[in-house]
Amino acid sequence: MTDETQPSPPAPDEQPPTEIASPRTAGMTGEELAEARRYGRYELACTLADKGLDVAYLAVAALWLALPIDLWLKDGPFLLDHRWARLLTLFVIVTAGHIGVSMPLSFYAGYLLEHRFGLSTLTVGRWLWRYVKRNLLALGFGMLIMPGLYALIWYTGPLWWLLAAGAFFVVSVLLGRLLPVLILPLFYKIEKLDAPELAERIGRLAEGTGLSIQGVYRMDLSEETVKANAMLAGLGRTRRVLLGDTLLDGFAPEEIEVIFAHEIGHHVLRHIRKMIVAGVLYSTAGFMICDALLTGHVPFAAAEAQYAQMPVHTLPLVMLILTVFAMLLEPLQNAVSRRYERQSDRYALDRTGAKDAYVSAFRKLARLNKDDPDPHPLDVLLFHSHPPIAQRLTMADEDRAE
Repeated sequence: MTDETQPSPPAPDEQPPTEIASPRTAGMTGEELAEARRYGRYELACTLADKGLDVAYLAVAALWLALPIDLWLKDGPFLLDHRWARLLTLFVIVTAGHIGVSMPLSFYAGYLLEHRFGLSTLTVGRWLWRYVKRNLLALGFGMLIMPGLYALIWYTGPLWWLLAAGAFFVVSVLLGRLLPVLILPLFYKIEKLDAPELAERIGRLAEGTGLSIQGVYRMDLSEETVKANAMLAGLGRTRRVLLGDTLLDGFAPEEIEVIFAHEIGHHVLRHIRKMIVAGVLYSTAGFMICDALLTGHVPFAAAEAQYAQMPVHTLPLVMLILTVFAMLLEPLQNAVSRRYERQSDRYALDRTGAKDAYVSAFRKLARLNKDDPDPHPLDVLLFHSHPPIAQRLTMADEDRAE
């Protein structure tokens, strides 16, 4: 006789959840699927609220607050008669106000919601520190960009918008180079990956593609989240593979290989180059619209707009116009991005032939990230830069059936 007891079978209503094999559920259990859909609804609500708050705040700042603040800076206790000083001060005031009014929503979406669904590993203090760093970085970047934009308006006249689009191209390339070596290390610990077998797999994938990779790096995403991610970041000499530690610890080498093959596909199919060209076209249209609305809004003494006299208080209006333009453009950009993602998925499947690894990797991603595999089509149309996981799995299943 032993002290061990045999467990009794569970009652019918206590049976463990079973996996649903349909691509529309990404192999999730019913409970996992319901939780992912709840998380998706909350995320969507936060996104809509954030966009609405951005537009409402900037509209108030542009139409009612900017001129009084500008006059106060010029004629009040500060006596900032120099327009460059007023421009920078006004930008700081408007940006600080925006941070202040949006912080409760940011805290809810970035901390409370993520903890509610078990996705965040941050304490309140660490979340606040990251929030401060992000906003200081945005503030510093804006304090360089906005004076540059107004220099073009004040000194180049009617063609400022065309020159601004060219400057946008230069800044985009520069940021692409700096992202993995300067910006991301501000938020994540990044170190060279000591995994020869995985590095060899990645090296084989890059052979014959013309892609020069400067190294494979481990990025400690687990300091912030349980979600998994990987990316091919940087341009030229700064291009490197960044693999989240959550991906390295939870995915098989074959799964990581097929995920990285997807990133290689973006390079082989020249998506990055196409996106930069598209960005220049988008920015040209945005700055041209901004010019038309600015000159129509400001009452100039002469019949033609006097760009050298463009008032400082138009700064929040410029921010509002560009923000609304970006929001209206987002569905088009997302449609193009989803097309590129599907093409890279196809490339990864063809390059590796690892269809089972592809399917298991995306099922794991759906579970780990609590990603609704089949969201509402309108949600996808407006806000998703990647195809739903159900569509990506369906493509792989169809390929396996051929």
